[in-house]
Amino acid sequence: MLAEQRARAILQQLSQHQTVSVTDLCQTTGASEATIRRDLNALARQGKLVKIHGGATTLEEEEFLAREPDLATKQRYTREKERIARYAASLVGDDDVVFLDTGTTVLHTAEYLRDSKALFVTSSIDLAGMLSAHERRVYVLGGTLKPGTVDIVGAEALDALRRYNFTKVFLGTSGVSVSQGFTTPDPEAAALKLVAASRAQAVYVLADSSKFGRVTAATILPLDGAQIITDRLPDRKYLDSTDVIAV
Repeated sequence: MLAEQRARAILQQLSQHQTVSVTDLCQTTGASEATIRRDLNALARQGKLVKIHGGATTLEEEEFLAREPDLATKQRYTREKERIARYAASLVGDDDVVFLDTGTTVLHTAEYLRDSKALFVTSSIDLAGMLSAHERRVYVLGGTLKPGTVDIVGAEALDALRRYNFTKVFLGTSGVSVSQGFTTPDPEAAALKLVAASRAQAVYVLADSSKFGRVTAATILPLDGAQIITDRLPDRKYLDSTDVIAV
């Protein structure tokens, strides 16, 4: 089968199944795995599919958000965020060293950690205040206050993060996309989240179902860089890239 014929066959399989594996495509086309992987690379460069581990998936109909959501938008899906937060908090043991990111869902998590004996580090002044009010052990990163918020960003915060070793990191996100990974509108916030993730044994992204299929300006991590905790999984194709816990 010629390259053009294989390409048509691959795209036809994708239109029927949304996600296909290299193994299935080898059986369909009679080509080797190496050949199919080259075909997938070429089709991905042409913008016709998205490569994932072991295969490919269709392009998402993505909503692009150029700006930080307003307060009213962030306060939606409260029940869903509370379910996610409750589950996330249940993962924290007394011997853990935990980084808690900014964001409404992560902030809800602090409400369920009032009795925890873990050590907490955060870039959120609001979250630190909640934990400190219940006499929890919490360290706040130094750095620059992000305009319009009480969240810490900047070079000093990044330097401080690199001195920690975390057993668990919980991150917020504005978007979840197969092609672009986890994203946020603020490049400084993305840099902070990336460094925190690099210092962790386990990374969890807390994302309600409205975040799936959204892309914002700055990528934090690819999908395989963290497990997702969500209220509902809109599409099973995300399972080809990472573990998803729906609560």
